[in-house]
Amino acid sequence: MKLVTAIDAQVLEHAVLIAESNEFAIFDVGSDTYALVHRHAAVEWQAITISGDGLFRVLELLARATRTLYRDVASDLSKKQHRGQNR
Repeated sequence: MKLVTAIDAQVLEHAVLIAESNEFAIFDVGSDTYALVHRHAAVEWQAITISGDGLFRVLELLARATRTLYRDVASDLSKKQHRGQNR
């Protein structure tokens, strides 16, 4: 894994775009390496490069974090809804 604090868009010119959102994209840069790129117009593009195996491992960590966040948000909403019914 490598943090790239500034990546030129031309470096990714021949990379295969795998997925993208409005600010992020994942590129296949070859040799079983992928780049998660933060593409925001107001700042220099930044990236994290990671192996295919590392991508699966990070995905599992993100899934766990997402489930935790979801439970916290759902719990807060449930408490607010419950308080509203008791009035």
